[in-house]
Amino acid sequence: MNDPKFDQPVSVFVGLGFPREVSTVLDAYDILIEWNGIPDLDHAGAIEVCRKALSGKRDGEDARKAFEDFALNKGILAEEAYDRAVDNLAHEWSTPRAH
Repeated sequence: MNDPKFDQPVSVFVGLGFPREVSTVLDAYDILIEWNGIPDLDHAGAIEVCRKALSGKRDGEDARKAFEDFALNKGILAEEAYDRAVDNLAHEWSTPRAH
């Protein structure tokens, strides 16, 4: 079994909201298999691409892209979550409050 490394890790929120750096196909596959959310085409597709990368039929960057798309669509991609949090805080601070 291959376990290709990603060119760049994908940071996602898992468990109790802690960020985790995912840097190999096997790490991504483990998160996908343990996913407790509602399975959908993004989830199934990412699992399939990771399986193929682990068996040498696809490359690690294909798996990284599929995993990153899955994470983005599920709202667990750390970079996107940080950006949303910053935007929300900026909006809260800039919105006048009624007294």
